[in-house]
Amino acid sequence: MSDWWITGDLEAFLGRAGAFLRSRPAAHTVPLTVTDALRHRGPHAFGPADPVFGALERAGRVEAVFVRTPPWALNLTPLSGPDADALAAHLAELGHDLAGVFAAEDTAAAFAGAWQRHTGATVRVERGQRLYRLGELTAPDPVPPGRPRVAGAQDRELIARWFCAFAEAVGDRAPADAGAGWADARIAYGGVTLWEAPDGTPLAMAGVTRRSAGQVRVAPVYTPAELRGHGYGGAATAEVSRAARAAGADEVLLFTDLANPTSNALYQRLGYRPVGDFTVWAFTPPATD
Repeated sequence: MSDWWITGDLEAFLGRAGAFLRSRPAAHTVPLTVTDALRHRGPHAFGPADPVFGALERAGRVEAVFVRTPPWALNLTPLSGPDADALAAHLAELGHDLAGVFAAEDTAAAFAGAWQRHTGATVRVERGQRLYRLGELTAPDPVPPGRPRVAGAQDRELIARWFCAFAEAVGDRAPADAGAGWADARIAYGGVTLWEAPDGTPLAMAGVTRRSAGQVRVAPVYTPAELRGHGYGGAATAEVSRAARAAGADEVLLFTDLANPTSNALYQRLGYRPVGDFTVWAFTPPATD
């Protein structure tokens, strides 16, 4: 019998696993922010399919969780190799069709290998990411010309378009209409800051999640390709980081693409320090005749 308790009921899941998630806010930043978004935006915030949640329980204690919001990759908290294998076997038996997995490096690799063994899927590393936590914030030097401004309703079309451009650039499988819903949700709580030129032209944006268990995560940071190299994204990131701290966040976090040395160096100059490495694996189902 599997030790995994699986449900589609968000409130039941949080009632069972919420304390576990809150026990390590930085390590659990993704399931914390995803479940918070589902609470505020409804069960189809990330796509038309219903989300699924799971908790690994032993002796009445939660040891790990997963959150699945199709079409996005399965998100997993750290698991041992045998537990990752058991979960992959269980989800395959239940008929889940996973697009991939996102987890700490060792857990992601263990689960991807197990998924391949149990389903015959082809698996590959899509990208490596590093989680950072803000230490002492250091303002960019020099600060580029312009100023920060919290995005409002008048910016909806722009930030929706930039969100989709960001998702495409990093290879995320965002639904075609994801940008509008994302923009509406972020505007509602002031979750996007623009860096604009002295004449008011938007040059870059930095988003931030709602605070959950004391943590917020900066995401995404986007500058159109033709405007990069001038420090606009870094200035927007510094401003949302400062504002999050001022608003009472205990931890300010962000992920970077390990293949992008420029962004990793930038965030470290701003005062972000590494927490750990994560991997996104993509799964392709086996061919059928």
